[in-house]
Amino acid sequence: MKMHSKIVFAAGVALVSVPAFAQDAAAQVGSSLGWIGLSVGIMLGLAVLGGTMGQGRAAAAALDGIARNPSASGKFTVPLILSLALMESLVLFAFLISLFLQGSISGAITKVFGL
Repeated sequence: MKMHSKIVFAAGVALVSVPAFAQDAAAQVGSSLGWIGLSVGIMLGLAVLGGTMGQGRAAAAALDGIARNPSASGKFTVPLILSLALMESLVLFAFLISLFLQGSISGAITKVFGL
């Protein structure tokens, strides 16, 4: 991997896996809540990694096709934007699922500790 992609990957893992570090408080509530927090961090990291790799490869293939045949750039534009939007929607769905799981963690902690 190139240095830029390694830095982006490390930053993504560092920013996205923050719910996994909430295991200490969740371990007092129940063992499954810690696993939910860890799974949220891993799920978001993998979703972002897969989405960005797919978008990068799709853009590279489209730009390669345009570079080989510049007159066909109009035929590449709409399918490229559509495919990029669909890839991004999968990442957003993973983000929404993680928010729902995060809410179940905080709801369980609130019920047990009465915070």
